[in-house]
Amino acid sequence: MEFIADFHIHSKYSRATSSQMELEPLDQWAKIKGIQVLGTGDFTHPIWFENLVKKLEPAESGLFVLKNDKGDFKNKTRFLLTSEISCIYTKNGKVRKIHIVFFAPSFEAVAKINKDLAAAGGNLRSDGRPILGLDAKKLVEIVLNAEPKVFVVPAHIYTPWFSLFGSRSGFDSLEECFEEYSKYIYAGETGLSSDPAMSWRNSKLDRLALISSSDAHSPAKLGREATVFDTELSYEAIIEALKAKDPKKFLYTLEFYPEEGKYHYDGHRECNISLSPVESKKYNNICPVCGRPLTIGVLNRAEELADRPQEYKPENAIPFKSLVPLQEIIAESLGVGVISKKVGLAYNQIIKEFGSEFNILLKTPFEILSKTAPSRIAEGIERVRAGQLLIDPGYDGVFGRVKIFSEQEKNIFIAQKKLF
Repeated sequence: MEFIADFHIHSKYSRATSSQMELEPLDQWAKIKGIQVLGTGDFTHPIWFENLVKKLEPAESGLFVLKNDKGDFKNKTRFLLTSEISCIYTKNGKVRKIHIVFFAPSFEAVAKINKDLAAAGGNLRSDGRPILGLDAKKLVEIVLNAEPKVFVVPAHIYTPWFSLFGSRSGFDSLEECFEEYSKYIYAGETGLSSDPAMSWRNSKLDRLALISSSDAHSPAKLGREATVFDTELSYEAIIEALKAKDPKKFLYTLEFYPEEGKYHYDGHRECNISLSPVESKKYNNICPVCGRPLTIGVLNRAEELADRPQEYKPENAIPFKSLVPLQEIIAESLGVGVISKKVGLAYNQIIKEFGSEFNILLKTPFEILSKTAPSRIAEGIERVRAGQLLIDPGYDGVFGRVKIFSEQEKNIFIAQKKLF
């Protein structure tokens, strides 16, 4: 069975998240997006975990469905128990800040993990993504001792501030971070600001499955990145497909264009400075406005760690497809903001017509789209599929800006609207 999975999300108990990050809205939005398997996020938070136990019931092995979902069982959203943990600690004379996502096979496993983390001094109630003063290696040791079937995924591996390879707080290799526990790590998450091609240039990552997830903080952001499988629905089947990197079962990932991510380029948000790695080098990585060190972005960091040329692709590499979220395409097509009422109306109408966002972006032929969707939106979707777009790269926490239509085309469109 082919299905789309989004493993890394957050509940309303994480900082800077929507109050709508509850199971029922998540279930509804997963169906709108076309996501069949959705991570729960935040299973370490006591109240959220109580919610999960109360509202979910077992489906296939290691997967769960909402108890009050009266729809056809086959089409119910499957939930997989996941949580992200932040480690902040000192190692080899440097402060490290690492985010790690954990997949768990059962409520019993999560209960044991939470108990052991609390015993190790973790304040799990403070945040849905708890901050622990544990070495990342020690965290993995505690979790795997609690449940050996847990799957460990370093999150958004190149992000500057909180990641395995982050320019501000990370390491130069998996082994430097996790030491003898590196052998238990089979996957890494690319994050919004990088794609698999950037990691293909680093031979040390060849053994890892490169997966993608949304890291959503609001329901509408689900699926902005995701991972596609063709296997049976079960925890074990998903984990085995990733461990084996079986291209018949682990099909491809769905990616943000990495330029759109908010840490792709180097820069300073306060100074409105955005620089490519080449430009940063000219300034010795110092901001030309304020004289402080630049925030070195994902592109620069991936280049620093690369031991292969650009465009290198390993044998049997799992492919990926780059997308722009449908609401952004509609907004660009209509020349309005993403949160405008016009975008919401157009989005709801096109979803109603074609079933799900991923069905629209990935599968519906242009000829069919153009007969039903507004022509400009259909054209926008087709251009994204072909990679015919321009993006002002994101930097230092500022998302990149997608441009599907030129300014001249926008002006013509505005003139036509006024005419009619």
